[in-house]
Amino acid sequence: MSFSINKVKLNEDIIFGDLQKPLILIAGPCVLEGYERSLKIASRVKEIADALSIPYVFKASFDKANRSSINSYRGPGLEKGLKQLKKIKEELQVPVLTDIHQVEQVEPAAEVVDILQIPAFLCRQTDLLLAAARTDLIVNIKKGQFMAPWDMAKAVDKVVSTGSKRILLTERGVSFGYNNLLADMTSLPKMREIGYPVVFDATHSVQRPAAQGEVSGGDREMVPYLARAAAAVGIDGLFMEVHDNPAEALSDGPNMVYLDDLEDILQQVQAINRIVKDR
Repeated sequence: MSFSINKVKLNEDIIFGDLQKPLILIAGPCVLEGYERSLKIASRVKEIADALSIPYVFKASFDKANRSSINSYRGPGLEKGLKQLKKIKEELQVPVLTDIHQVEQVEPAAEVVDILQIPAFLCRQTDLLLAAARTDLIVNIKKGQFMAPWDMAKAVDKVVSTGSKRILLTERGVSFGYNNLLADMTSLPKMREIGYPVVFDATHSVQRPAAQGEVSGGDREMVPYLARAAAAVGIDGLFMEVHDNPAEALSDGPNMVYLDDLEDILQQVQAINRIVKDR
């Protein structure tokens, strides 16, 4: 299957959709858990990525508005969270991605981060998509668990209507019965046919939404398998949530990857990605 896509440039080293460039890693904790711990995680991921010559984008949320329970930790909030993200960005010299949930968050977030992420549950929110697109930052739209891959073309159309073509599409699994997600690998080429780079979210794809009552569950041990499969199908970026101790994580612990396991996973994915790109 051959078709052209728009290349999306963040900087000279990070160009999504360029077959001459290495696979791009987007990784970090689900939510900011304090500056020191978030910096520790980002620093270690950067060390691993640099050793493997993998371009790296740090990700973390300042607010997780779509938690399972009212009692769940949401994050430090907009003001404190953006300050932490800015400090991490400046100290490590890495680009940063974060979620936005409301139109009012777009402008202040755009002053700090390099990529604005539209959460899966909000991928049809027209006003949010338009506001994000008008910043001229890269907009990463996560495919809703309720969406068919080809329906993401409508979300793309909303962004393109502003004149922006700085779009990424991320697969994170589709609802499969109750408290279960299924990663359909055929969705990756289907979304890529829309004409924009595709990212695979290997950790949310193994999530079990609200499966533990107050919080979501997950099958962390399946992450390497799905990451390798996605690389074999063909992707432009790999999204993973990582933590030094997922058992202590304040959000999405069961599906997050241990930092100690990250290098091995990336080496395998990188090797497969090279074979696919060479072909």
